[in-house]
Amino acid sequence: MCLAIPAQVTELLEDGMARIDMGGVSKAISIALVEDVEVGDFVVVHVGYALSKIDAEEAERTLALLREAAAMETPS
Repeated sequence: MCLAIPAQVTELLEDGMARIDMGGVSKAISIALVEDVEVGDFVVVHVGYALSKIDAEEAERTLALLREAAAMETPS
């Protein structure tokens, strides 16, 4: 299964790259496929590439669903 996850841009880097925060994990990704990315934006990330920008509310809804799904998979 492939999964694209929302992450917040924390720093713009050189050569079409950005640093993101993904649940406390910092990672450099390519933003070459998305226009006008700024620090603070939320992007949908798949395999090291930002695929699109999304608003903060949509990002939080998606992250909440992922946390809920993960909680269902965790044995008590």
